[in-house]
Amino acid sequence: MTDFPGPRPVVGDAVAITTGSSSVTINGTITSQGILRDGCGFVELTLPDADPQQRRDLEWSKQFQYDLFLRGALLYSSPHLKVRGCRRDGDGALIVTGSP
Repeated sequence: MTDFPGPRPVVGDAVAITTGSSSVTINGTITSQGILRDGCGFVELTLPDADPQQRRDLEWSKQFQYDLFLRGALLYSSPHLKVRGCRRDGDGALIVTGSP
């Protein structure tokens, strides 16, 4: 599946993220969701409470691509996305916002 994700959250249990300088697999509850903000489409990738180095790696990256899995099956493969922001929610989860 490579269509841009819609507003309904897609939840997986693992994600493989590739940036310009690194590749990492994160396990846990991961959510991918398309959002519309100021007339522009974005994707939000919500990761479990990630270690600080992962956050820095994503913040310093200019772009990323990810594959979302559930029990080993590919749910979503993103195009290359420009990093538009990284933040933490109230539970400590890392939210990365990107756009094509």
